[in-house]
Amino acid sequence: MSRLIVVSNRVAKTDGATKGSEGGLAVGVMAAMEKAGGVWFGWSGKVENKNEPAKHEVRGNIEYVTVNLRQSEYNQYYKGYANSVLWPLFHQRPELMRYSDADLSGYLQANNKFANELLKIIQPDDTIWIHDYHLIPLGKMLRDAGIKNSIGFFLHTPFPSLDLLRTVPGYQKILKGLLHYDLVGFQTQADHMGFCMGVAQGLGGEILKNDRLRFEDRHCTARVYPISVETSALPEAATAGEASDEYKRLYNSLADRKLIIGVDRLDYSKGLVQRFQAYDKLLGHYKEFIRKAVYLQISPTSRGDVQAYGDLAKRIDREAGHIIGTYADFDWMPLRYLNRGFRRRTILAMYRLANVGLVTPLKDGMNLVAKEYVAAQNPENPGVLVLSELAGAADEFDSAVIVNPYDVSGITGGLAQALNMPLDERIDRWRKMMDVLEQHDIHAWQKSFLEDLHSLTHPQIAQAVNQ
Repeated sequence: MSRLIVVSNRVAKTDGATKGSEGGLAVGVMAAMEKAGGVWFGWSGKVENKNEPAKHEVRGNIEYVTVNLRQSEYNQYYKGYANSVLWPLFHQRPELMRYSDADLSGYLQANNKFANELLKIIQPDDTIWIHDYHLIPLGKMLRDAGIKNSIGFFLHTPFPSLDLLRTVPGYQKILKGLLHYDLVGFQTQADHMGFCMGVAQGLGGEILKNDRLRFEDRHCTARVYPISVETSALPEAATAGEASDEYKRLYNSLADRKLIIGVDRLDYSKGLVQRFQAYDKLLGHYKEFIRKAVYLQISPTSRGDVQAYGDLAKRIDREAGHIIGTYADFDWMPLRYLNRGFRRRTILAMYRLANVGLVTPLKDGMNLVAKEYVAAQNPENPGVLVLSELAGAADEFDSAVIVNPYDVSGITGGLAQALNMPLDERIDRWRKMMDVLEQHDIHAWQKSFLEDLHSLTHPQIAQAVNQ
């Protein structure tokens, strides 16, 4: 029987205690897999220097297969090349890259470790779906080992332009690695174009019709599949979250003040410094919001052992301290800045409570916080989404209040506009965004990608089914 094998760097928590620290990949893939079932393979999150076999655990219709990393693998693969080279590169921050040949070697070795473990469980008719920048070389390694199965790849982050890509030594290997997949999916047209131009101009390959690319003896198809959320389930989850102690305490503490909410991992791609500066300027220039607004920023610590993240945390602490020291009173705290996660349904309830969702990344593949915020709203009294034009979600949400995340004054203006927006306009803007989410939810995303992958690798069967 054909199975779906999903492969990602981390496997999402399976104990029902999902916190708000999970990124879009974990949230999106979990929602898709809970319906389709299959095998989810990846790193356990544990660092152990002893050799242990892969752990197999079945929950519902999903089999979780996880492996540990050795300390050297964690340092070079995860902390090193993946998050000190590829992550800053793909988010347009090449000045933060820390490249070393040793880290690249460790990155390849970890991918080879994953490939060897996958070879033990792959069956001839399985469909393999690999996710994100950590695992770009994995497709080639499986092909080199003789795997003939359908293999697709989806990149959750942005993909850089060729000029940026060239800042990495051996950048051609990134492009060549992606060409070993039958289907490569991107979040936006801009990401797709970056890859196509990289193949054509960086490798001297060809762009063919029907989204096909060719370089030497390799062919692949590259298309756009914007990831989404489990639209129909989120309103009910938000309502359930209102029973939590955290939600009740937040609600009671607001005392009818307007709530601005941001939920992001503590990451330099999220634009948190500019966001805090914009809120500071809002309180300084729009005196009517003094004592009338509260900004709640939830940012679980992320990759704290990477220097750029430690430096960022110190910078944001200074910005937060300045806001509190300047504006706080004995009975009003203008900013609540929390470095921990909360249960997802509690976060969704907080989204529904918030008058404004502030989502202003400096660069983001999609940003599912924006989509979850919209889906969680009360249709009769929805909040307003203030959204970065550099988030992939902005391509679909043109009725949000769109801002440039580098323009502090522009974010301030967007916040003031959102806080003062009349109900009829709020409902109209929300309805347009909700229409997008209802037409294209996480299950439509999964179905679209896997159907395309199947039609590319089993064209005769796909043609017969569609007749």
